[in-house]
Amino acid sequence: MTNIPTDLLRTLVAVVDLRSFTKAAASLGLTQPAVSAQIKRLQFLLGGDVFDRSVQGVSLTQHGEMVVSYARRLLAINDQIVHLGNYGPRQELVVRIGTCSDYIASVLPGTLARFRERWPDVCFVVRTDTYDPLLRDLRNGALDVMIGISISLPTDAYRSWAEEVVWVRGGKTRIDEDQPIRLVSYGDPCAYHRLAVNALREAGLQWEDVFIGPSITTLAGVVSIGLGIMPISRRIASEVGMTIWEDAPLPKLPDVYCGVHVREGGARAAYEQLADEITVALQAAPVGAPKLVAVNKSHKASPAA
Repeated sequence: MTNIPTDLLRTLVAVVDLRSFTKAAASLGLTQPAVSAQIKRLQFLLGGDVFDRSVQGVSLTQHGEMVVSYARRLLAINDQIVHLGNYGPRQELVVRIGTCSDYIASVLPGTLARFRERWPDVCFVVRTDTYDPLLRDLRNGALDVMIGISISLPTDAYRSWAEEVVWVRGGKTRIDEDQPIRLVSYGDPCAYHRLAVNALREAGLQWEDVFIGPSITTLAGVVSIGLGIMPISRRIASEVGMTIWEDAPLPKLPDVYCGVHVREGGARAAYEQLADEITVALQAAPVGAPKLVAVNKSHKASPAA
């Protein structure tokens, strides 16, 4: 049996993820000739090329794509074994998490604390932003895990599911047919706002943004005093105590999709375990089971909605 050293596989994955022999060498603490030598040795052991020499840059052959896929799995298992066995000193791992929602960010601490009990060398950096900048940072390697909300199914997310969207209002809120619908939201980049505007436009209704706020607490307070109505998921509305307008004289809103994305490379085993636990936490709110529409483990980033 031919045994393939994991350091050769790790070098291959680094070259593929960073799209450069030079950058891979820097990330691994090697020289570029050493990286080239490891790739040559790996190809010798495999009995074929993994990179397509007829194409400029870093491009895999069909054989190479299969090798990289298996290599990621082997390295993930290797890293898990090393972690469980606690062999030797370990470096602190900083996991960078991005989310589109301050509500989602508020759900994370308990999950992160439980995760750190099993991975005591892990620390976290969590930030919120709109979907497109987060996705760009994930693809560029500036984020490790991303929780995004989009108006279309993120087919390449690590985990994804649909969430029902409803209208919420204050106790005395009424609709004046002669006046534009007064919207409260996170603003134009937000998936909820985009869904609402599309639905109102298709129904031939006018609207105006009467309040744009930075947090679910602020928005819930504005809605409760009757300044306007707001589109939000049923799950979040129930969690924060907002009044759902079940029989609203407004168009029914389509679902939004929540996707948990994991970046290529890095401590993939840790990222995937954390992504699984975040998914469970986000689906655990006592509103009934979410409509799970997709569960996949593609290693590609989702296209922006």
